[in-house]
Amino acid sequence: MTVRPFPVVTSLPMRSSGSGSSSNAPRPDVIVDFNCEQGLLFVSLKNIGVRSAYSVCTVFDKPLVGLKGQKCISELQLFRCVEFVPPGKEFSQFVDSVATWFKQGRPNRYTITIRYSDRDGKHFRERIVHDLDIYKDLGYISTSGGKYGKPDAC
Repeated sequence: MTVRPFPVVTSLPMRSSGSGSSSNAPRPDVIVDFNCEQGLLFVSLKNIGVRSAYSVCTVFDKPLVGLKGQKCISELQLFRCVEFVPPGKEFSQFVDSVATWFKQGRPNRYTITIRYSDRDGKHFRERIVHDLDIYKDLGYISTSGGKYGKPDAC
């Protein structure tokens, strides 16, 4: 198994409604990303492109279960279909503490497919592979116990 230190993003071609459009033309670019802040794991849906995205639908290759195993995050409306995501817009959802995530032996590798279109009806499909094992070795400094707190595993 190949371990990648960062997510792999693959843009997959889809049938385009326009002809002769440049691949460098301004477009929406929607991603799903994970982030660890102060030992807490978050997943977000974000349009990092310069145009609005429409009918944004995501599919996880396996259920993303969080909140101590009580909630299927990948089944939230946010990750099923969002009708409109303007440029720069980010939706973020708390998943779990990283300690709980790894203690409960949840899957660490997810492949997420995102489908969306632009205002002109051109369709896009992205495939992103995330390996959450990268968060096992990260550390953070807790500020709740004082000026800097104690180092702790993220």
